[in-house]
Amino acid sequence: MTRGIKLRSRPVGWPDAGVFELAELPVTPLDAGQVRVRNLFMSVDPYMRGRMNEGKSYVPPFQVGELLDGGAVGEVVESRADGLPVGELVLHDRGWREEAVVDAARARAVRPPEGISPSAYLGVLGMPGLTAYVGLLDVAGFQEGDAVFVSGAAGAVGSLVGQIARLRGASRVVGSAGSEEKVRYLTEQLGFDAAFNYKTDRPLTEQLRSAAPDGIDVYFDNVGGDHLAAAIDCLHDHGRAALCGAISGYNETEQPPGPGNLFKIVTKRLTLRGFIVGDHAARMPDMINEMGDWLRTGAIRFDETVVEGIENAPEAFLGMLRGENRGKMIVKLA
Repeated sequence: MTRGIKLRSRPVGWPDAGVFELAELPVTPLDAGQVRVRNLFMSVDPYMRGRMNEGKSYVPPFQVGELLDGGAVGEVVESRADGLPVGELVLHDRGWREEAVVDAARARAVRPPEGISPSAYLGVLGMPGLTAYVGLLDVAGFQEGDAVFVSGAAGAVGSLVGQIARLRGASRVVGSAGSEEKVRYLTEQLGFDAAFNYKTDRPLTEQLRSAAPDGIDVYFDNVGGDHLAAAIDCLHDHGRAALCGAISGYNETEQPPGPGNLFKIVTKRLTLRGFIVGDHAARMPDMINEMGDWLRTGAIRFDETVVEGIENAPEAFLGMLRGENRGKMIVKLA
């Protein structure tokens, strides 16, 4: 037997531990073209909250009573697939379980750089890394000399956006985060020029103007709501925003109000563009090559908040939604 996490019920508002179920699972035989993977690390990500709701979206919803899934890295322990021998490390989408049967077409062999944990393929060398890379460079059209503001800057994506901007020659990099400790992390360890705690009573636009007194050219949005409104106020004419997520509203039971200054998009001739990272998979080799060089030289830093054990995966997910992680939230399984 092995173990996995099922969705017991659909959450209304903020989810709690009761929406998850730890289940024992039988070990099933492999078909031709499949591998059995002992998962070493699995990912919990903000987009998974949307999959817990019923309804059409860009990714199918989780089904009540069924196993959850998501990114995972593991070791092949049994193989009926050419090219994926026993012992190979693979990245795949059958997380939330200790052991997975995976079609070879849905698994990719990975070989981490020396000294780098395989879990990096769930973060800096994986989907969050690609999200930061294409969101900043392709979607927002970052150019050397731009001033950049990143919301949710201490998370898996935001922490990379700010560092990529700095390495690519930004004139100023500003981030928001949810605690004074995270603010110090951004400025003292990741090289942000300024950062602020959005949970203080000081108005957000006022804080952003203090952190970026000359305005901003690019906004990378992980939060939405009041952060987007503040960015619209502070963007220069012809400024650009990459809209990646709106985590401030993911757990609300009613539609949160949108920014009240949208007409400035017209008067400032702004470009606001939403994107889904899956549409940019062709850029993965470019991201891995450049990010890999930065990792090897120590130019970029990535942090992980690690929770151990499949039984603690739900709490890791809830902690990520509460903002308890610094960098990527990872569950270590083996």
